[in-house]
Amino acid sequence: MARAWIAVASAEHVRIGRAQGFMQVCHGRGGPLRRTAAGDTVIYYSPAETMRGKDRLQAFTAIGTIVDRVPYQLQMAPGFLPWRRDVEWWPATEAPIRPLLDQLAFTRAGNWGYQLRFGVFTIEPEDAARIAAAMRNGL
Repeated sequence: MARAWIAVASAEHVRIGRAQGFMQVCHGRGGPLRRTAAGDTVIYYSPAETMRGKDRLQAFTAIGTIVDRVPYQLQMAPGFLPWRRDVEWWPATEAPIRPLLDQLAFTRAGNWGYQLRFGVFTIEPEDAARIAAAMRNGL
């Protein structure tokens, strides 16, 4: 059964992945990607525009379906071989998280930012549908 995931990265990094058809999480670690499967939905949340940036964004920035290829490594710089997974990105616009906070199961429990610190985690199908609708409504 397909699952839905939230992945966390700066909007700048998400846009690179969208343009090149891949996802990368947790500074290139492979373990989290090996838990995903072809057919799963991935939704990126971007706390900021840039990595470690003070330029707050707090928005969902990409949504797509993981395609049928296992995670793989690609050298980005000498000594840096991050793991990636291919994704077919959907047409979508960025959607701020704040209007959805009281509608999503993973944000209703109080400190919603705490769970985002894990970098990647599963969410309920209903949450994925609400986020997808918000990202489609901006088109």
